[in-house]
Amino acid sequence: MIKVSNEQAFQEQISQPTLTIAVFKASWCKDCHYIEPFMPAVEEAYAGRITFIELDRDEVPDLCEQLNILGIPSFIAFRGGQELVRFVSKLRKTREEIEEFLGRAIEVSDALKS
Repeated sequence: MIKVSNEQAFQEQISQPTLTIAVFKASWCKDCHYIEPFMPAVEEAYAGRITFIELDRDEVPDLCEQLNILGIPSFIAFRGGQELVRFVSKLRKTREEIEEFLGRAIEVSDALKS
């Protein structure tokens, strides 16, 4: 996962013509630590189709306010600078739920390409 720590780097990443998933986390977040063991395998499963970036919400509070990031971890799909879909809930996210979201993000991205 590419670590992004400022708004300029974030904008550069999400402006790519490929699908980018921004994962907003925080070091103190228990639910963020819960997903850490399986996220490398998820990233590997989607290699070549999705670029993953990670942001610590405490490093980019203004950006989080702009994007209305309230709960973490939050997953937002972008392509070409446009938000496509997001997965935000106050409940702990399972690997299955994250992969369902990634499948939806790919579907939306592919639909917009055609």
